[in-house]
Amino acid sequence: MLYFARWKIALIVLVVLAGLVSTLPNFFSTETLRQMPDWLPKRQIVLGLDLQGGAYLLYEVDKQDYIQKRLKTLVGDIRQTLREEPRIGYTGLGVQGQGVQVRIRDVQRIDEARNRLSELANPLVSSLFGGQQVNEFTLDVSEDGLVRFTFTEEGLAQRVRSIVQQSIEVIRRRVDELGTTEPNIQRQGEDRILVEAPGENDPQRLKALVGQTAQLTFHMVDVSMSAEQALQTRPPAGTVVMDSIDEPPIPYLLEEAPLLSGEDLVDAQVSFDQRTNEPVVNFRFNTSGARKFAIVTQQNVGRPFAIVLDSEVISAPVIREPITGGSGQISGSFDVESANDLAVLLRAGALPAKLTVVEERSIGPGLGQDSIDAGRLASLIGAAAVVIFMVLAYGRFGVMADIALTANILLIFGALTFLQATLTLPGIAGIVLTIGMAVDANVLIFERIREESRAGRSAISAIDAGYSRALGTILDANITTLIAAVILFQLGSGPIRGFAVTLAIGIFTTVFSAFTFSRLLVALWVRWRRPSHLPI
Repeated sequence: MLYFARWKIALIVLVVLAGLVSTLPNFFSTETLRQMPDWLPKRQIVLGLDLQGGAYLLYEVDKQDYIQKRLKTLVGDIRQTLREEPRIGYTGLGVQGQGVQVRIRDVQRIDEARNRLSELANPLVSSLFGGQQVNEFTLDVSEDGLVRFTFTEEGLAQRVRSIVQQSIEVIRRRVDELGTTEPNIQRQGEDRILVEAPGENDPQRLKALVGQTAQLTFHMVDVSMSAEQALQTRPPAGTVVMDSIDEPPIPYLLEEAPLLSGEDLVDAQVSFDQRTNEPVVNFRFNTSGARKFAIVTQQNVGRPFAIVLDSEVISAPVIREPITGGSGQISGSFDVESANDLAVLLRAGALPAKLTVVEERSIGPGLGQDSIDAGRLASLIGAAAVVIFMVLAYGRFGVMADIALTANILLIFGALTFLQATLTLPGIAGIVLTIGMAVDANVLIFERIREESRAGRSAISAIDAGYSRALGTILDANITTLIAAVILFQLGSGPIRGFAVTLAIGIFTTVFSAFTFSRLLVALWVRWRRPSHLPI
């Protein structure tokens, strides 16, 4: 047990040096690291929300908003299906409660209507491996021609799960555009999304960006009457009145059916108007969107069209000439930040449903620094107490245990830095706990060596027996702790996961430093001093 081949010694030393090299960048400022050569490691530990401050937002999918949007889309699908040749006469098409109903005029064509409309029940794939088919809607057709679509419980639940997953991807693209370091975006429960943005200095801006649906549409402006007249009387069929984002808002009478949507966009960038030097947003359509945009502008020269974001008119320019290049410009009362935010929203895409904030927290960097200082102080006090105790209790062997403990701490921070794992305040608690566990392993080994020495064994034999017989106990204790850490990581979230990560890393580094590295130090000391008795 005390013999080490040269390659083993080299490997152990390399592991410790790797931990040291990986940890070193954390002792330098970001500015200093930028000035260093590129071949040097520059990664630093990622601090969690509770250590560097930032924004914590918990969102919930607005089911009613999705249901109303989906039912409105279904109304349009039913209208289009029944108007296909040969047309089927109907009346009373509209949203009723949590469903859509329509009445077929000719009861002799009920079966034909049922066959056409059955496709709109929208069968969903319940899993990747097949399984029972789930329809989004149930279709009920009465003998008197009343047709009703209603959501199924399973279909709605699956739609919500899909919305949450889509929303997570959209939110991730939006937050990444802001340049936030290591955001934590994950599902919580069936219909909630957690967003943590460490280091975010403007939580309100993040909240506005993440929560905005950002549904961009393009509508023609109806000039048959003014918006004020439409509000006083009744808007013509197929039109809707929307307000602008101006203060005070200006009403516009728009054709309800959008000409184009944000789904046709491929890029949006901030630039400056060469005439007014004001910030504007230049957008570019994909091939099909560019073709549709060209047709619309050719057919409507001289007419105004509105650019609408979440039911608010951003601008309503007049089409001066056909736009065939597939690009356009959004201008308005923008400053540089608001224009950039709009470009971010357009590039990231729209949310499939409205999100409601159910919990919001903002942690300032000052509080985070206080947490770091408190954690550093606790770690230093704990480490100093352990170092002193080991030296007093075990003499030279205690010194070697303290050297191994130092290597253990370097390996923990090196692994956290290399893996870019987020360090939280509970994570610091996990490191402090690991320090105690590492010393505990050395205590088991040294007490076993003492017992073997008292039993009359020689120095080398006692050391060899102490390490070999304590190994089983050390592994048992650490494996059970590792199982607990894995369970905490799988079932926990946020800070609990941070604790589990540092604890799991600490278990591996503890076994290496307390058993392998400290055994190497003892073996080198024995080879150098060749003691006849043990100073322990």
